Amino acid sequence: MAKTFGIFTRARLAQAAATAALACALSAAPAFAAEAADAPPADAPAAAAEHGLKEIVVTAQFRSQKLQDTPLSITAVNSDLLKSRNQTDISQIAAQAPNVQLTQMGGAFGSSMAAYIRGVGQYDFNPAYEPGVGIYIDDVYYASLTGSVMDLLDLDRVEVLRGPQGTLTGRNSIGGAIKMFSTKPSAENSGSIEAAYGARNRLDLRGSMNFALTDSLFVRVSGVHKRQDGYVNMIDYGCANPGNSLGITANANTGKGCVIGKLGEKNYTGARASIRYNPNDKIDWIISGDYTYENRSNAASVLTVDNTVKTGGIDFRCGNYCTYANFYMPAGGQAGQAYTMPTNTMFTGWGTSSNLKYTISDNLNIQSITAYRKYHQTFGTDDDFTPYALVAGAGYNDLTFKFFSQELRLNGKIGSLAEWTVGGFYNDQTSVYFTRQDIRYIVPGVPSFYLQFQGNDPVKANSKAGFATVILHPTDKLNVTGGLRYTSEHKDYTFVRQNWSGGTLVDAFGVGALNGSKANYDGEKLDWRISADYRFSPQLMAYATVSTGFKGGGVTARPFTKTQATNGTFRPETLTSYELGLKSDLFDRRLRLNLAGFVNDYKNIQLPISDCSLLDGFAAGTDPYPCAAIQNAGDGKMWGLEGELSASPVDGLDIDASLSWIDGEWSRISAQVTSIKLTDPITSPNWRGSFGIQYKADLGGSNGTLTPRFDLAYTGKQQIGRLTVTGPLEYNPVIAIANARVTWKNPKQDLAISFEVSNLFDKYYYLPLRFQALYASAGTVYSNVGRPREWAISVRKSF
Repeated sequence: MAKTFGIFTRARLAQAAATAALACALSAAPAFAAEAADAPPADAPAAAAEHGLKEIVVTAQFRSQKLQDTPLSITAVNSDLLKSRNQTDISQIAAQAPNVQLTQMGGAFGSSMAAYIRGVGQYDFNPAYEPGVGIYIDDVYYASLTGSVMDLLDLDRVEVLRGPQGTLTGRNSIGGAIKMFSTKPSAENSGSIEAAYGARNRLDLRGSMNFALTDSLFVRVSGVHKRQDGYVNMIDYGCANPGNSLGITANANTGKGCVIGKLGEKNYTGARASIRYNPNDKIDWIISGDYTYENRSNAASVLTVDNTVKTGGIDFRCGNYCTYANFYMPAGGQAGQAYTMPTNTMFTGWGTSSNLKYTISDNLNIQSITAYRKYHQTFGTDDDFTPYALVAGAGYNDLTFKFFSQELRLNGKIGSLAEWTVGGFYNDQTSVYFTRQDIRYIVPGVPSFYLQFQGNDPVKANSKAGFATVILHPTDKLNVTGGLRYTSEHKDYTFVRQNWSGGTLVDAFGVGALNGSKANYDGEKLDWRISADYRFSPQLMAYATVSTGFKGGGVTARPFTKTQATNGTFRPETLTSYELGLKSDLFDRRLRLNLAGFVNDYKNIQLPISDCSLLDGFAAGTDPYPCAAIQNAGDGKMWGLEGELSASPVDGLDIDASLSWIDGEWSRISAQVTSIKLTDPITSPNWRGSFGIQYKADLGGSNGTLTPRFDLAYTGKQQIGRLTVTGPLEYNPVIAIANARVTWKNPKQDLAISFEVSNLFDKYYYLPLRFQALYASAGTVYSNVGRPREWAISVRKSF
């Protein structure tokens, strides 16, 4: 069972708003995204000119619209740009999107991703807690952060919507939404295959094939396999330190250099198949299925804090890319003999969906989206991350998840006056979280305490929603958009606490009394949005938007006592956003500059707390458990600026850039929460920025083209909280990561050979989350390490 985790938050940088505004005006972000998978309507403007930036078409408002006509903050990236940036999984998209932070997790978090947009989001893998950023593939909602670090397999484009999307994508998109759209099957016979080899035996294979079965039935199949060795060595402490004072001896099976394994490896396989029935311009029906398998070592983590007083006076920090963690637990308590936790994370998931669109008339169509998903994940943890047997913690985690959803939309037009959408959404999900926990406080001079139990907690949840959006066109330059969505949600929890053999758990602190307890949560919310946009000229549009969103409430999903389950209910967190934006295409579409500024009113913020005394009846400071409760910490204000730029000053030269700034403060801290370790509610760095440049050079004749590209992603200093309530505030330092790539293509542009280097300057850095649940007992904290410099050569052939 995962416990309380360190939160990732932002660093306060004392910069004046005027300076930020000037920097934002000179900055910017995504680049050229191709046309949307849904073809633009017949009355849509013509495509971009042959020279300059391509037109971008998005479907964020349930219909095809040009990006520059949509009154939302959207970063849109197409498949070509993903390839040119060497981006193959969803977590990499954030490098170029303003105020977006996607972090691949691991260790105590399994195969999951922390997702934050504009400082709002979530990081806990347990599906009993709601994400704060909605993730969608082909308009199908992915309700869990577990399994969300998916490969960008055969995508047409990605849309990153910033700000609350409560009326458009529903609950749990309070920070924003990430929408991925697969390439649709079409009436052509085509395909591609790609292979890459690189550092640490990296081997990537991916391919796709599209073919027509009949004039109206098309099929598309794609697959990917990725394998790479890890980059953090697990070192046998006894082998590396013979004759040590702890009496730890070497393992007889230890390999060369005392290495017993490697953390941070890749081993991922995915497949996707779609069949499309499109007999005429009235019916368009796509049925899809996908499968994912991952079996790799745990995340690349190292010990970053070691209180040697609690670990026998020895500092167990090993080095930049090594650890003494051995996932070993000696005999003790219910553990009649010593054992080793698995060091691998295994994930298996699959899903299927149906997307049926029927055009009733020129002004009316109906769409039905049905989906089912299921996954199973297992992983083990070494929670103290040392080989020291006297202060130790370990956990085995087994999570299953099932999810069904159904959405109906009716889209219509009233001449040139208005466009509208009404619809309904329903989902039903079940998760079962089995865990075996072994937490030991065996400090010399202190009575020994063993907290050993197994849990097997089913959580059932469902939600229902009805929504409506209308876009009015009072004049040919002015548009007014309004939206409403009503959501009702329910959750019921059953908590199981038994001994390891499944029998009655006898303990002195009431963990066993929790067995069989039930808890329920019910809530409802009305979200709304109103927006007005005005086109001053074909080159310039401005908009103003007020919108709301919420993240669902619930019950503490990892209680240690019955009173924690009873008292651990928390309300939904809500956000009202006020946004002004400017979108422009200048110099004959050679320069695209989009700017946005926002203020967020953030209420009932959900945060993990470190003191559970008010939940379980123990006096503050005497609670024997690592607290694992979510509570409504209070209210906050946040404000920020964002800029995105794309430029093609001359044919062949493409530039993209972004810059974002965010800040905030608490306006209220709940009286029952006495243990906040954050100075403010921002969970992102104040500053983020990116810059990318590439030039496609024609080599002439039969020599093809050569395209070098350089990318730089900047992450400002970031607050990661305090280890104790009164301890000093800690930060991750500034990070600037550079990537480079050069690609040669033949004259037909159907063969490409690329050489790439990621983390070009070999920057050493920690990802913005750390595991500190056992700091009070073991005195240790560990963090995930970013990937070192890596190179790869790839070959891609299209046919």
